[in-house]
Amino acid sequence: MRTLYELPRFRDRWSYLYLEMGRLDVDADGLAFHQGDAVVLVPIDQLSLVMLGPGSTITHAAVKALSRNNCLLAWTGQDGVRLYAASTGGTYSARRLIRQARLVSDENSRLRVAWLMYRFRFKESIPEEVTLQQIRGMEGIRVRRVYAQAAEKYGIVWKGRHYDQDNWSTGDPVNRALSAANACLYGVCHAALLSAGYSPALGFIHTGKMLSFVYDIADLYKTELTIPVAFSVAAQQPVELERAIRMECRKAFHEFKLMERILPDIAEVLGVSDDIGESADELEGRIITLASGAEDWGLSGEPQCQGTR
Repeated sequence: MRTLYELPRFRDRWSYLYLEMGRLDVDADGLAFHQGDAVVLVPIDQLSLVMLGPGSTITHAAVKALSRNNCLLAWTGQDGVRLYAASTGGTYSARRLIRQARLVSDENSRLRVAWLMYRFRFKESIPEEVTLQQIRGMEGIRVRRVYAQAAEKYGIVWKGRHYDQDNWSTGDPVNRALSAANACLYGVCHAALLSAGYSPALGFIHTGKMLSFVYDIADLYKTELTIPVAFSVAAQQPVELERAIRMECRKAFHEFKLMERILPDIAEVLGVSDDIGESADELEGRIITLASGAEDWGLSGEPQCQGTR
């Protein structure tokens, strides 16, 4: 007997889950993360991103289950700060990728999208005669002002944005907090792009990197999300700074409704505001057909643990 099981849309999923020092495997009720004698059940059909940190392993069956549920799997460094590898998305269609490639390949359309991205960040009208270089200068001033305002609000001495990925512990708390918060945001944006069939490499403002478009989209939200979170958490001086950042980011993403907004926002800055939906016949994993006994893979029933989107 075969049945249909409909997965939640990207906007209805939880933002991310970070795991380290344990083993992720399938369980009768979904996925289970084994860490010593402790076992944490993971709601396989609700996640958009699973970040595997150092000391973590995953079984072939768990990878297959995540793939069938259109969940991005990323292998990261300590606290999710560095990305080493990631799985592919779950879309069947190349429609959005083809459109993105056309826009980025034409100089006029690429500059138009870059202008739309900056206008989105400023939340105000920018005259079209203003050059891209001028807008970049305006954006730099705006971001520095946001840093200064956050530092004053939370009583932090701010000496500028400085960090060294090769010497992570040498950074001051607020710079480490910013990097950790941005890493969470990058992961969610990456998952959103792949779920909808965009290429993370074809950026409009950032170019030449495999995650250029991820950086473009993440920059839309930093002043409202990761900068306030980083400064507020750093001011509290928690013992486990990066863990506190991840927890607060998850809460902030939920309150901001990031998962609901991100795909429509991408369509808006690309100038394709009519393309904000997710078609079931294009997204692999939206509706899947299960054979008898598929319950053993954790693809039916309700999630067995609670969490914050």
